[in-house]
Amino acid sequence: MKSERKPRWLRVNMEDLQKEEAVKRMLKDLSLNTVCQEANCPNRIECFSNKTATFMILGTQCSRNCRFCNVTHEALEPVDPKEPGNMAKATQELGLKHVVVTSVTRDDLPDGGAGHFAKVINAIRAVDKEIAIEVLIPDFQGDFKALKKVTDAQPDIINHNIETIPRMYDKVRPQADYYQSLEVLVNVKKLNPSIFTKSGIMVGLGEFPEEVHQVMMDLRQYQCDFLTVGQYLAPSKAHYPMEEYITPKAFQAYKEKAESLGFSFVASDPLVRSSYKAADMLGTKTQSKQ
Repeated sequence: MKSERKPRWLRVNMEDLQKEEAVKRMLKDLSLNTVCQEANCPNRIECFSNKTATFMILGTQCSRNCRFCNVTHEALEPVDPKEPGNMAKATQELGLKHVVVTSVTRDDLPDGGAGHFAKVINAIRAVDKEIAIEVLIPDFQGDFKALKKVTDAQPDIINHNIETIPRMYDKVRPQADYYQSLEVLVNVKKLNPSIFTKSGIMVGLGEFPEEVHQVMMDLRQYQCDFLTVGQYLAPSKAHYPMEEYITPKAFQAYKEKAESLGFSFVASDPLVRSSYKAADMLGTKTQSKQ
């Protein structure tokens, strides 16, 4: 694992801390969680200072133990029935026009939490019909009926991250399946072709560019619309080790390759994460339809 100081392109601007704290206090008052904090996202200062956040529902403890993720996997929490209403209230108070909702994986629930996702979407729509809603979902263990609960609620974007190349799955995502994740994306299109699909991949774990290109081709074959590519940073020494820092030039090359394959929008940069500037993707795709 690389131990040298982070390169300059990975250093985060630490301004606007007061605005960040104001958002954090509001989320605490409403008993809401954000993946920005739980996953220690490097963009959280920027996003919080702009009064945006990616909400994390279904608790803070995950039923899986992916080696790249900073979300913990201790005792699973009961589902909060007030969460959908509180989520809707938070989107109003933050003045959001594009809200992102994700969750921990809850394999212990009969539908993996899909019904709760639907309740959150419906609650937000009830207070603002114009707001754009993006959900970043787990694989629901490949349950088509569970996925249908989410598509029936009609979010604008359904994101499910592929995370890494197939060769790394046993080491990085041992409880997941590469092809099952691809099926989630294409099944969204089967259930509701009007919903945009999105996925993301981390680089810097020891993959080769040709392997990343193949993942991009697989995603396009499974009708994925949007793509994010970002630098993997190990949350701790206990997590899967980072092998290398990928340069901005290499990220630009990934962006150009993805665009050549037909993705409608690509965000490829060292600090890009799944939900970073998410509204830009939907805006670009919507404009292209007009």
